[in-house]
Amino acid sequence: MLLSEKKTHFINYLFILISSFSFVYIEYFLPRSNFPSLVLFWILLFALSYYLTNKSNLNTKDLFYLGILFRGLLLIATPPLSQDFNRFIWDGRLIFEGLNPYLTTPDFFFQNNISPIKNAHELYKAMGNLNATNYTNYPPISQLGYFIAALFGHKSILVSIVVMRIQLIIADVGIFHLGKKILKFLKLPEKNIFIYFLNPFIILELTGNLHYEPVMIFFLITSLYYLLCNKWIISAISLGVSINVKLLPLIFIPVFASYFFGDSILKKSLLISFKRLLTKRKQVATYLMFCIIALITNIILFTPFYNSKLIANYTSSIGLWFKSFEFNASIYYVIRWIGYQIVGWNIIGTVGRILPLFVIFFITILSVTKNNNNPKTLFRSLLFSATIYLLLSTTVHPWYLSIPIAISIFTNFKYIYVWTISIILSYYAYSNPSFTENLFLVAIEYTTVFIVFIFDMSRSHNKKAINL
Repeated sequence: MLLSEKKTHFINYLFILISSFSFVYIEYFLPRSNFPSLVLFWILLFALSYYLTNKSNLNTKDLFYLGILFRGLLLIATPPLSQDFNRFIWDGRLIFEGLNPYLTTPDFFFQNNISPIKNAHELYKAMGNLNATNYTNYPPISQLGYFIAALFGHKSILVSIVVMRIQLIIADVGIFHLGKKILKFLKLPEKNIFIYFLNPFIILELTGNLHYEPVMIFFLITSLYYLLCNKWIISAISLGVSINVKLLPLIFIPVFASYFFGDSILKKSLLISFKRLLTKRKQVATYLMFCIIALITNIILFTPFYNSKLIANYTSSIGLWFKSFEFNASIYYVIRWIGYQIVGWNIIGTVGRILPLFVIFFITILSVTKNNNNPKTLFRSLLFSATIYLLLSTTVHPWYLSIPIAISIFTNFKYIYVWTISIILSYYAYSNPSFTENLFLVAIEYTTVFIVFIFDMSRSHNKKAINL
């Protein structure tokens, strides 16, 4: 028995050492142009993470410290897989200098030979043309994080990176602790939290590349936790703050409707459904107040940056995601191909405006037909809403998967976890100077996800049949 324990401990330490080396190698030494090596180490990290989480004898406390260790190893690394952090630092330093980041583009300063911040030329050159020529689209709470980085590191890019990374690690710790409480409430396995916390995708894509999704997810999880505790005012404020980090949680607003109404809204007919709503005036009023509080929270947080040009500049940047940008899409790429066959050119300008309407339609269907007052059904509806949004998007950057993988830990669906593995295939585009995607690899990515999704749905349906 003692020999067996020693063997187990040896394997654990060996796998932790290999994982640590892999994280360090990817973050500090591996150029993103080396796509084969990136895929190899990515898959290796997922295999090791799965073993350590599910097959080793490590307890929850041990696994938590492992998550901290792996994040800590990346503390002083310059993000190798994304240029966006340069814009984060730029915006934060503008605020530090008393300038409004929503009013000018970095390109404006350089066209006029103005250097508004320290390391301006270095940041401008490194952020890429997309960031340099467009107005910032990062909401105020994200800007607050960038400003805090500037407070400590307005003269040093490395110090700014370290400060931002510490913020994201703190947010992940908050997600860990609140997530465990929600899992306990739902009577789900505590180790589900490591689907997020020890996920190599989360560690490399968020902590490593400095995307602020952990802050957004923390406030969303906080909102859901207080909603389950029947403290809907705190929940609404937290949801508003989450939206003010990244706008994506806006799509969840309709899903909360039937949670407040007590069961599914849509019954046998629209007339019966309308009559039921009239008898639930208190619940309707509570839901409306929930939405209004979330909206007011956002208005208050935008107030310090208010300017007559703010709305126009901000919406112009947001609009680019629907009318101009395309990357790693699924359904949209099929529609685009059909468009080329019919009209002979890229129809993104038209389709990009229509697809969001389908997103709203399908999420509304989820909102009115499901009994989201049941917490487990609520989390499934939130997960499916995020999935619908991503499948109908023209642009799906890897870090967009962070919010559905965080929600998935409160469900029995595994397709998002598989997606966090297959998303690495999208990085082929970074391996060539022309930034050209390999659509065959994109097809493999999404085919894998769809297969697992179908398996998940089949398994879920069978469980319901057994329970009946």
